[in-house]
Amino acid sequence: MKFKFEKYQGTGNDFVMIDHREPFLLHLTREDIALICHRRFGIGADGFILIEKDESTDFKMVYFNSDGRESTMCGNGGRCSVMFAKSLGMIGDKDIRFQAIDGVHTASIDGETVNLGMNDVRQITSAESGVFLDTGSPHHVQSVPDLTDFEVDSEGRRIREQVYGEEGSNVNFIEWDGATLKVRTYERGVEGETYSCGTGVTASAIALHHLNQTKEEKVSISTPGGELSVSFSHNDGVYSNVILSGPAKKVFEGEWK
Repeated sequence: MKFKFEKYQGTGNDFVMIDHREPFLLHLTREDIALICHRRFGIGADGFILIEKDESTDFKMVYFNSDGRESTMCGNGGRCSVMFAKSLGMIGDKDIRFQAIDGVHTASIDGETVNLGMNDVRQITSAESGVFLDTGSPHHVQSVPDLTDFEVDSEGRRIREQVYGEEGSNVNFIEWDGATLKVRTYERGVEGETYSCGTGVTASAIALHHLNQTKEEKVSISTPGGELSVSFSHNDGVYSNVILSGPAKKVFEGEWK
């Protein structure tokens, strides 16, 4: 198996990106993808993304977690996919539309920043010490008093497995200082903390508003991998016009043999 790839990162969430407009990785297995994403024996990444042609939009994003399983929506992966598609000449900076596993997303590019339209959120439910909502991927959000020293891996793994069962959930721990929302995320499929999670910070910002900790409809967010922002409109219990904004950058390119 031999192919060219590019590596992108969005606030430290990193992805192996493949131009798959002419499909050639038809026999790629889960084990193959897990090896490619392995940080000791492979390229190293939180996810693996194929960019493919789509009849009704600019392109299609097919996303796999680093364990090799095709997964639900990835916000940072979506932003990196937009930048990669632009480098391939598939899109400009405005009026971008692409297909993902959870439907069609819109986007725009402003320099190194990608503004990504996310799905509406219509339901938020109470969960153990927090709330649960779906922002294209399932997310548990929980406030903690000292996020810097919090045991994200151990507590995130416990909640992911014991509270949400076999299918599991991503788990976000948040701390709000009145100006910036700090977020640390345990991601299923990676099975550990990542530097950032796009659907996770989106869920965290919406949960913050839902819990009446802020009345603002734009939230500045700090993750271990960098700064993001989430804006939305809230009417009759529905969060719409949800936009995830942050940088997406190419790191390097190479060839896998």
